[in-house]
Amino acid sequence: MFISNAYAQSAGIGADGGLMSFLPLVLMFVVLYFLMIRPQMKRQKEQKSMMDALAKNDEVVTAGGVLGKVTKVSESYVTLEVAEGTELVVQKVAITALLPKGTIKAI
Repeated sequence: MFISNAYAQSAGIGADGGLMSFLPLVLMFVVLYFLMIRPQMKRQKEQKSMMDALAKNDEVVTAGGVLGKVTKVSESYVTLEVAEGTELVVQKVAITALLPKGTIKAI
């Protein structure tokens, strides 16, 4: 009398409803790809090509901020001359940037 009957609502998930519910998730992954994943892959590719192109007399910066001139390159290590008669052996992955020739004048 005072209480009305409760009826179940239809499922409503059809071709249109299912696609629309996944659309924000798909858009989020697309944005994530273009803002984070793609630029990171590009940076990794540039870093690898720079490490493969290292040669004697290149001037470089290490991850620790040490400037030096490459004196010897092996498969995974690089020898840097940081001062007259002072050499450091570092891993190739520690090289972060290749400087233009003539940047380091003190060596």
